[in-house]
Amino acid sequence: MSDKGTDDTAERVIAALRKAPGYADASVTAAAIRRLGGLTNLVHRVALPGRAAVIVRIPGAGTEAYIDRRVELHNTRVAARAGVAAPVLWGDAETGILISACIEDVVTMTPDAFRTRPGAPARAGAALRRLHEAPEPFEFRFELFGMIENYLDLLSGKTVDLPEGYHDIVARAEPVRALLAEHPATLRPCHCDPLCENFLDDGRRMWIVDYEYSGMNDPLWDLGDLSVEAGFTEAQDAEMLAAYFGRPPRPAERGRMVIYKAMCDLLWTLWGLIQHADGNPAEDFWAYSVQRFERCKALMNRPEFAAHLEAVRTGAD
Repeated sequence: MSDKGTDDTAERVIAALRKAPGYADASVTAAAIRRLGGLTNLVHRVALPGRAAVIVRIPGAGTEAYIDRRVELHNTRVAARAGVAAPVLWGDAETGILISACIEDVVTMTPDAFRTRPGAPARAGAALRRLHEAPEPFEFRFELFGMIENYLDLLSGKTVDLPEGYHDIVARAEPVRALLAEHPATLRPCHCDPLCENFLDDGRRMWIVDYEYSGMNDPLWDLGDLSVEAGFTEAQDAEMLAAYFGRPPRPAERGRMVIYKAMCDLLWTLWGLIQHADGNPAEDFWAYSVQRFERCKALMNRPEFAAHLEAVRTGAD
C-alpha cells in the first residue's frame, strides 16, 4: 500500500531515486512510497516491483547552512562499511540526496522501547562499539566546548531570560573542560547525536542511522548522550556499558560517561535558549531548555559527581 502524500512529493522522491545506479526507470505509478520519520528532512521508504526497498532522503530546506553533506556522506559510508549503518547506494554531497538500502524488520527505538525491549541497552552498546572501532576515520572533529562557546556568544547578543543558576553551572563547567583537556581520550568515529530514533533494532542487533552531526570525538560522549536521550536508569547504564566494554566499566570510564551526561544537557540547553530567543515556533523551547538545565544542574550538584571527576583525574581502575 502506498502513502505517497502529495503528487509533488512523490515526484521529488522518484526523481531523486532515478539518480541512483539501476533506478533510472523508476516511476511514481509503480512505486510504493511511505513517509518515515524525520523532523527536518524528507525520508521515504520506496519499494519497486522485483527490487529490494530503499530509503530516499531529501534534505530539508536550509539544512545546508549547518550540515556539511560531504562530511555526512563520507562518514555514513564509513559506518556502513563497519556494519553499523545501512549501505549507501548513491549520495550527492552537493544536493545532500542520499539513497540507502532499507533495513527491514526493525523497530525504530524510543525511550519506551529501550525500557520494554529486553537487552536493548546492551545491543545499543554493542552497536556503538562497532561504530567506534570502524577501521577508517570520520571527517570533522566534534568540539563540545567550542560549540558551547559559540552558543554562549550567540546568546550574549540576544534578549533572553536564563534559567535560575545558569551562570553558576556554566562557571562550574570550566573545570570540567580543563579536566578533559588534561586527560584526553583517543578520538574515534562517533555519531555525536544518538537520539533514540536513530537506533533501529531487530531484536538481535542494532543499526545506527543519520550521521548529520557525526565526527571524531571521545566515544564516551555517545554513551552518555544516549543515556540522557533514552532516560536510562543506572541498571540500563550498567547494561549498556558492560556490553560496550565486554566487562563492567572502570570508575574512570563511568566517570567520563557521567560527565558527558551533564555536558550534553548543558549544550542542548544553550541550543534551546537560542531557539527560544529567536522565536522558533516548533515547540516550547523555554520549557525544553529549563528541563535540560535542571537535569544538568541536578547531576552536577550530586555529591557523587565530584567523585566521577576525581576518577577521571586519577584514571581510577
